[in-house]
This record gives sequence, structure tokens and C-alpha cells, in this order.
Amino acid sequence: MVNIILCLTLFSLSLINASLATNPENSHNSNNQNQKNNPKRKTEIGVYELKKGNITIKVTNYGATVISVLLPDKNGKLGDVVLGYDLPKDYVNDTTYFGAVVGRVANRIGGAKYTYKGVNYKLIANEGKNILHGGPKGFSRVIWEVDQYYPNAPSPSIRFSYSSFDGEEGFPGNLKVKVTYKIIQGNHLSVAMTAKPSNKATPVNLAQHTYWNLGGHNSGNILEHDVQIFASQITPVDDQLIPTGKFEQVKGTPFDFLKSHAVGNKINDLPAGYDINYVLDVAKNLGPKTRVAIVKEKKSGRVMELWADKPGVQFYTGNKLSNVTGKGGYVYGPHAALCLETQGFPDSVNHPNFPSVMVSPGEKYKHHMLFKFSTMK
Repeated sequence: MVNIILCLTLFSLSLINASLATNPENSHNSNNQNQKNNPKRKTEIGVYELKKGNITIKVTNYGATVISVLLPDKNGKLGDVVLGYDLPKDYVNDTTYFGAVVGRVANRIGGAKYTYKGVNYKLIANEGKNILHGGPKGFSRVIWEVDQYYPNAPSPSIRFSYSSFDGEEGFPGNLKVKVTYKIIQGNHLSVAMTAKPSNKATPVNLAQHTYWNLGGHNSGNILEHDVQIFASQITPVDDQLIPTGKFEQVKGTPFDFLKSHAVGNKINDLPAGYDINYVLDVAKNLGPKTRVAIVKEKKSGRVMELWADKPGVQFYTGNKLSNVTGKGGYVYGPHAALCLETQGFPDSVNHPNFPSVMVSPGEKYKHHMLFKFSTMK
């Protein structure tokens, strides 16, 4: 009997130890973190690290947000090249969308309304009479669940998921959204976004809203960054930044980045800087490896190439940043960073001539971005 009790005791202890070893709440460095059954996950904000070689990325499940990207410069010195805050809780009241995944529909929908198959849908406006980046809450101001976290894998990765309910911000239907960050092939960051509606057709247009400054988040403005965007057209906008439904050639205008040049070359020819959707030249023949843009910063020697599989990219130069206190107390001002947000075209739901962003039950929305980091020789 004593032997039986002893065996049972040892067996119970082994189960407890096994539970502690695999419980993702105990460490953000566990190699097997499947937190689906952990109820605390839906109310707690955490920070998760992915590291491979000389690149280190930190993300939080609040807004599925990228909070830091450490990269070496041409001399091997590491620097954080994205704007953000010191603590995850600081993102709760953020109005800049620093590093977040925005949706259900990124960018703007004019009048916060649209009509689909004869049904009128009224959304919750949060920028005047329009809706921006999914509404007052959107996907950037919710806590996402961590489905998987593999920091020690050959290609370190983390997957966030969020279940958007029918009627959230006025959008129809339940929608299951997933975002996976993964470091691959050395200094490459893969961002894979998917969404599946379960019961109603709904517009879906997710975007990743990281603010990049390749000189370092605290290095000043990005006016000397050289940018090349592989797009011959833009979708012009009205005074509320809502697309007119037309297309305009960029050649000979301040929007022309077909050849690489400094952001600041013609920025003063625009009322407030760049905040416009570019129509990629391969928009009608997209593949999984479509080059979108190249960014270079001479002083650090850092280079970033962006590849994606969506027809447009929003080029934004942080025009509205003003006295934002960020990491280490550094204050971000106008043009402190640039954003390259691949996407479907803004306000597509109100322009039949734009590629559709509607997704029906049984269909799956997919959006893949690949950031390739290097240094100039």
C-alpha cells in the first residue's frame, strides 16, 4: 500500500511539473506556447520577443503591435528603427496607431457607410463623418489572443488571433482574424494576416501600421531617407482624404517615387506631407513576391525592402505627429517616421472600379508582407 501511495504521489508531482513547464503564463520564452485554453490570456497584455541572428523584434498582443525592431547599422551597431512607447500600457491611449494591425477595414471609408447587395450599412465614425482604421476601437485597441509562440524555433514566430463580433463598429458578420510575425532567412520579417467570416459577407482590408525610421527611432526626421515606390499611379483624394474614385499618374508630380530620391525633396510642395495610396504597377498581376518599395538611410547604411501581395500601399510621412513622447522620453515630431501600409484601396466599398475588399463566408482573406533588411556596402 505504501508503495502504491508513493507511486501515486510521484505521478501527481510529475503532472504538476509538466503543467508548470508547458504553461505559457510562466515564461514568454517557452518553445511551446499554445494559450487557447488559458482564460487569463484574453485580459492580460504581454510582450513577446523574436530573435534570430542580429535582428530582434518585440511585439505585444495589444493591437497585435510591433513595439521594437533592433537592427545593425553598417558598422554593426544595433538600433531600434520603429517608433513606439516604453511600456505596453502606453499603447492603450495611443492615437497614432504605432505598430498596430488596423482593421476590420484599414484607411478611410467616406461617410462611414456603404451599400452591399441593396443593404445599407452604417459604421461608427471616428474622423469627422468618416471612419478611419476600423472605427474608434478597431483591431488596434483590443487584446488579441496568442495562439502560438515559438521563440526558439529555426524561424521564430508568434501568432495572434482576434474574434470580431457581428456589428462591431457597425461591420456585419463574425470574423476570425489571425496575424503571424515570423523571422525568416536571416534578416527578413514576415507578416501574414488572414481573416475568415463565418456568417455574413463583410469588407476586410487589414494593414500593418509600423512607423519606420532607419536611422533609429530617436534620430530625428526621415526627410533624408531615400524612397522608391514601384507605382505609376495614385488614387487622388478630396480635402477629407477620401478617394475621388479616379487614378492619376505620378510622373512629374511630387508623388513620383519611381526613381529613388529623398523624402524631403518635394514634400514641401504638398500641403501637409505624404498620405496617399499608391497603385502598384503589378496591381492586376499580383504574386506572393511583389516588390512594393525600397527605403535607404545613408548615415546608418540600413536598407529596407518591402514585398507584398496587395494592390496598393499607403505612403504616410508622420505628418500629424506632434510632441508625442515615446521611448526613452524622446519626443516625436512631424515626419519622425514613415509608414508603408500595403492594402486594398481606401474606400473601395464605395467605388465599384476599385478592387473589391468584400469577403463572403467560405472565403478567406489573405495578406502577406515581407520586410527584407540589409545594409549598404
